[in-house]
Amino acid sequence: MKIAVLGGTGLIGSQVVRILEADGHDVASLSPESGVDLITGDGLDQGFKGVDVVINLTNSRTFDEASIGWFRTSMDNMVEAAAREGVGHAVILSIIGVDQVPGLDYYRAKVLQEDILKAGAVPWSIVRAGQFFEFVKSVLAMTTEGDTVRLPATPVQPLASADIARAVAEVAVGRPLMGVRNVAGPEVFALDELGRMALAGTGDPRTVVTDPAAGMFAAVPGRVLTAPEGATLATTTFREWLARQK
Repeated sequence: MKIAVLGGTGLIGSQVVRILEADGHDVASLSPESGVDLITGDGLDQGFKGVDVVINLTNSRTFDEASIGWFRTSMDNMVEAAAREGVGHAVILSIIGVDQVPGLDYYRAKVLQEDILKAGAVPWSIVRAGQFFEFVKSVLAMTTEGDTVRLPATPVQPLASADIARAVAEVAVGRPLMGVRNVAGPEVFALDELGRMALAGTGDPRTVVTDPAAGMFAAVPGRVLTAPEGATLATTTFREWLARQK
C-alpha cells in the first residue's frame, strides 16, 4: 500500500512512518522540506500521485484564533488535492471530546478540520486521542509562576504517543471508517494530580496548586476529555511511561 504522511517528522508522524514501513508499506513523508506545502498547496498533487492513503498529522503552530484559519486553509487544500488524485482514504488525528469544548479556539479549529474532512469527496477516518503523556511537561510550563504550577482538576485520560501512533497506523491500513475511533489511556487522572505525579517522577521541585481557573483546560466542562463508550484503551500506564523516560 502506498501511503503519504503529512507531518511525518513530528512526534506522532515519525512513529507512524516507522510502523508502516516496518509492515512493508511504501511510505512518503511529505513536508515543506520535500516540496509539499499545505498552506500554499504547492506540491500536493505530485505528492499524492498514486497514493492509496493520506494521513494528515500536521498541526497549527498556535493554539489561538489563528489556528482556525490555518486548519481551514490546510484542510481545504489537502482534501481537494486528494480528490483530484483519486486517493482512496484520508485519515486525521483529532482529540477526544473536541466538539464539546467551544470555549477553546484550538478545539473549535480541530472541529473545523474534522468537518472539512467529512464534507470532502475522499473516504475518511478520524482518530480522536486523549492527551499525550509527552505534552504534560508543556502543560506544566504554561501555568508555572516561579516554583508554583497552577492546574485545574480537569479529568483527563492521557496515553503515550507510541500508542496513538499504533492506532493511527492501524486505522490507515484498514477500510475507511466514515466515522471516529476514540483512543485513550488506561487511567483517568485529575490534571492537577497528573501534574504532581509528573513532577515527583522527574525530581522537579515545583509545587502544584489546584486552581479551577488556571490555563486552557479550565475551559473544559465535566469529563469530556475522558474516553467515551466504545473507546479503545491503550495499555501503557503513566507510571510505566515515566519510568522509561529515566
